[in-house]
Amino acid sequence: MTGTTAAHPGPAGSGPALPLWPAPFAQAPVDATVTVPGSKSLTNRFLVLAALADGPSRLRAPLHSRDSVLMIQALKQLGATVTEVPGDGDYGPDLEITPMDQAASGTDTAIDCGLAGTVMRFVPPLAALRKGTTLFDGDPHARKRPMGTIIEALSALGVPVGTEGGRTPSALPFTVAGTGEVRGGHLVIDASASSQFVSALLLAGARFTEGLHLEHVGKPVPSLDHIAMTVAVLRSVGVRVDDSVPNHWRVEPGPIRAFDQRIEQDLSNAGPFLAAALATRGTVRIPNWPSETTQVGDLWRSILASMGAQVTLDHGTLTVTGGPDIKGGDFDETSELAPTVAALCALASGPSRLTGIAHLRGHETDRLAALVAEINRLGGDAEETADGLVIRPAPLHGGVVHSYADHRMATAGAILGLAVPGVQVEDIATTSKTMPDFPLMWEAMLQQGEGTNGASA
Repeated sequence: MTGTTAAHPGPAGSGPALPLWPAPFAQAPVDATVTVPGSKSLTNRFLVLAALADGPSRLRAPLHSRDSVLMIQALKQLGATVTEVPGDGDYGPDLEITPMDQAASGTDTAIDCGLAGTVMRFVPPLAALRKGTTLFDGDPHARKRPMGTIIEALSALGVPVGTEGGRTPSALPFTVAGTGEVRGGHLVIDASASSQFVSALLLAGARFTEGLHLEHVGKPVPSLDHIAMTVAVLRSVGVRVDDSVPNHWRVEPGPIRAFDQRIEQDLSNAGPFLAAALATRGTVRIPNWPSETTQVGDLWRSILASMGAQVTLDHGTLTVTGGPDIKGGDFDETSELAPTVAALCALASGPSRLTGIAHLRGHETDRLAALVAEINRLGGDAEETADGLVIRPAPLHGGVVHSYADHRMATAGAILGLAVPGVQVEDIATTSKTMPDFPLMWEAMLQQGEGTNGASA
């Protein structure tokens, strides 16, 4: 890994000193082929279903990262068995999962959610299906993430949720007192803060005694692609789901079929590498790109083309070649892709507007405020709107890009560093949330085309 400079106190100036990573500056167009690890979204969804299945399951080429490790540890705390076994490729070991026994007598336990939204939202309904009290807590940033909807939903289903002081919580930490079963039935929630609230309840719904009829009321649910992924995953293991009526999802009670599933690579995490093609006017190829997928990252094909890149998918390899400049534009509902899109917009020749992403204020950090602060810190011209960002062309200069313990802020800083000399990214190690080897992968990509000035040597 690249050596770090002196530690930096962080954006607020009051936290512990964090190391700085000199982001490699590209002296020439990149020309590289990159394979990224498995999808976090798919890995953690299938892990949850494996813990509830009717027999042992196997995940092939799953993601091995902090988020997936936290999920595995959580499921083990609830009584599932997860074992690493040799895989058949270059993606690390496969996983064999024996489901939890929700009818067995349980003991009190505690689950560390870290900063993983899928753990803090997907696992509490599973805890309600076992006997015993489960305490949920996580990183300091995790205690700021919205959790009220899942807590209120469990309470409405008759599951006691509370804190040591007896108050009804709206965020971590909180306890779930499970009895071994959840009745289910018709449940009304407001999931406008995160699609993960819907996915969390749908994943467990088949194991509720009466199944689940989930109804959303309120502002539109963000990131509907992630709910579509959840529905597709459920159907792939034999769960009957009716999503034909907008804002209503019906899950029939019944078994979850054990499975043997290969995990697609993470297309969202492919984004920074594809963005490198635009930032350096080079070419990046991603092999094994799925012809059909529920991942939101497949939008890169249209997003990058609209920004002036040449994009082709041929025999499973996605190839992106940057144009003479990066074109700005209007980008709606880019969801978790937004930090990468925003970094490219800061390098674009024209103005851009990102809309439909107000929910990013409740992610690992307030991503809208963070993106504005860090783009402007480098001399850019960005501002928040009610539901997104406006970014205008401006000459950028070097400086420190703060990560806010957010992996996508860190990779956005790496993209900017390709085109702007002197960029340093605070705490690049936070990328281990979904890509443990990101700095090495980034440098290896650049070294394929020998497109750096030696900063990464």
